[in-house]
Amino acid sequence: MNNPRFSRRDFLRTTAAAGAVLALPAIAQQGYPNRPIRLICPWPAGGSTDAVMRAFAESLGKQLGGTVLIENKPGAGGILGAQELVNAKPDGYTLSQIPLGVFRLPHMQKVTFDPLKDFTYIACLTGYTFGLVVRADSPITSIKDLVDYAKANPGKFSYGSTGTGTTPHLAVEQFAKRAGIKLLHVPYKGNADGMTAVLGGHVMSHSDATGWGPNVDAGRMRLLATYGSKRTKRWPNVPTLQELGYATVSDSPFGVAGPKGMDPALTRRLNDALRKTLDDPAVLATLEKFDQSVIYLDSEGYTKFARETYQAEKETIESLGLSKPA
Repeated sequence: MNNPRFSRRDFLRTTAAAGAVLALPAIAQQGYPNRPIRLICPWPAGGSTDAVMRAFAESLGKQLGGTVLIENKPGAGGILGAQELVNAKPDGYTLSQIPLGVFRLPHMQKVTFDPLKDFTYIACLTGYTFGLVVRADSPITSIKDLVDYAKANPGKFSYGSTGTGTTPHLAVEQFAKRAGIKLLHVPYKGNADGMTAVLGGHVMSHSDATGWGPNVDAGRMRLLATYGSKRTKRWPNVPTLQELGYATVSDSPFGVAGPKGMDPALTRRLNDALRKTLDDPAVLATLEKFDQSVIYLDSEGYTKFARETYQAEKETIESLGLSKPA
């Protein structure tokens, strides 16, 4: 029914107001970022991932014309950043590193997120080089020595990792299964804790990304094997588990995600900025320091990777007999 009191001026004013509301996301994005962005690193300060993520954060801030602050949330196998995203606003001010455990741990235990529904995957950036180290004075000088010792002493060879269900943990369990040995796993919150444990003699070895590199180069630790598809440039004389016959390969790509429901235009802007960080000499130098390669996927490619990896990890967990109770 027509309202005679509703004038043309009222109509124009109402239409303009509605248009302003519809334009709010675009306006908000034009002013983004107008406060610091939180980029969660779900590992302790001082470790290799922390160093890499801080390099990305500094470069990302330059690309966006703002400030990106690293917030460390270690523990729980690297999934605390993902948990933080579940309740965060999709405004681009809360982001997190997404380690491979985010796709694996839901198959092993109850978690508060669904990796296929609860995140906006922005960009995959790089991947780890993993390896197993012992103290330099250890009588274990090779993987053969380790296997021989473990066969003679079932369950007594101890190794640390960055947490139950993480890639450094499961890669060793996969190797142990194929070698027919039983090892003792000791989980830590991150690389820094693990290095202290090995050097202090609390565990016999540690499985982790290349945060152990400085100790290996300084002669304090011995690198027994790496887990990649090929030998590293930095330690070319160290064999891979694959070439030793144990069919264990892990490059463990990771990237950055935000909460579900992010504006596609904002996601594109963040993806473009993160892609440009991979041209930053400071970022590339940090990746080189930790023997990490560039593994870039845009938002669409990273989302596809997430779906495929979630299914692949389910199959791996089932093969190791580590699935959560039905």
